Amino acid sequence: MGVIAGLSALKEPCNVILTTDSKYVVDSITKGWVYSWQKKNWIKSDGKKALNVDLWQQLLPLLAEHNVTFNWVKGHAGHPENERCDRLAVAQRDIYNK
Repeated sequence: MGVIAGLSALKEPCNVILTTDSKYVVDSITKGWVYSWQKKNWIKSDGKKALNVDLWQQLLPLLAEHNVTFNWVKGHAGHPENERCDRLAVAQRDIYNK
């Protein structure tokens, strides 16, 4: 959701360096998995249904609109922006789980 929210906030096509600790997101895009799943009606190569189809369907048009470069960082490893994002995500989770 963070990737979708961030890209959705942009008002015009942009060059974006997207830093994330989600290997799933990075690999799904950069290795082309998500585009293959989409072509196969959201079925993965192992025959199972792809996860988070609703989110991928929101993300793909945003990726088509913007020039996005993905940068993976290890989570909980001291990367300042990643640590801040984690704190913000936990705070939001806590608000919604009250």
